[in-house]
Amino acid sequence: MKIAIFGVGLIGGSLALCFKGKPDVTVVGYSNRASSAEKYVNRGVVDSATTSVREAAVDADFIFLCVPVGKLEEYVDELSQLPLKPGCIVTDVGSTKASVALCGRRLESQPGVSFIGGHPMAGSERSGVEAASTHLFENAFYVLTPDASTPQGQLDKLIELLALTKAHIVSVDAKSHDEIVGAISHLPHMIAVALVNQIRGYNEQDQLYASLAAGGFRDITRIASGDPVIWRDILVNNKSVLLKLLKDWNAEIATFADLLEREDGEGIEEAFRTAGEFRSKMPERRKGMLHSIYDCYVDVPDHPGIIGKIASDLGKERINLSNIHIIESREDVPGILRLSFRTQEDLDQAQLVLADAGFAVHQ
Repeated sequence: MKIAIFGVGLIGGSLALCFKGKPDVTVVGYSNRASSAEKYVNRGVVDSATTSVREAAVDADFIFLCVPVGKLEEYVDELSQLPLKPGCIVTDVGSTKASVALCGRRLESQPGVSFIGGHPMAGSERSGVEAASTHLFENAFYVLTPDASTPQGQLDKLIELLALTKAHIVSVDAKSHDEIVGAISHLPHMIAVALVNQIRGYNEQDQLYASLAAGGFRDITRIASGDPVIWRDILVNNKSVLLKLLKDWNAEIATFADLLEREDGEGIEEAFRTAGEFRSKMPERRKGMLHSIYDCYVDVPDHPGIIGKIASDLGKERINLSNIHIIESREDVPGILRLSFRTQEDLDQAQLVLADAGFAVHQ
């Protein structure tokens, strides 16, 4: 079985690692740059790599288009001109699905070829093939968007292959996918960008804004640091959904403004109460649309050597600590140090180790 992966970055590379080495499986990577293709092979992410679309695609059983949303149509057009293998399944990994589904239908004029939209809801603050991992998709939702014409046998084949990622496979129609993902990911990204730009404007007059925003504000807006080109393409592709969501958001903000204007304390309390109750019911451990954040906060005394002790205690237990941040503005965060980890397992173990060492640990 040949699997072709176009775009061997974080997502494509992680998929490749999940598939590579399995019995009778050959993973071929594609890049339009020879240096990148060579890197994929040298890092052991793929079995072979090529700069030829034809060489990668024509005899593939599965083709994964792990390219930016704005490039998908270009690749679909090129693939539609090639004699793909009968029964080939083509899928993508983009975070918008309705427009991609329309585009993908061009491939289905070929005998037995199916296009099935896909969206692995997992990511990392790191990017590129260097960040690829076999664990990226574990316990994450992997959404597939077959349509009414998708043969059940083809869908089953793709689901069977994706079981190697250890993700939780969910099937939904493309329209519902875009509405839900628009609300839980695309809209929050826009809000975070707007908040940061609002503070940036204030900071031009008084630089204390940026200094005091270094704690909780920076944490809750970290998604504003997404790749501008990637997010441009995502938002434009989901425009109709997002325009409606923005109207709904404006209505929510108008309601809050009205509560403040009327000094309606009970209404404000109720808004926080209902939000808190709903948020508490959300699953905590399942990976979702936004990048997972494996952080905890630690209260520590301010004396020499304390950070070294924490790092040493964690190192003795072979816990991978990825970052330590001293928080100066702590009004809305419960600790002096923020510790960041690569995985939920490292975070859980670190909390136990630090608690046993007598530190107050918060999440």
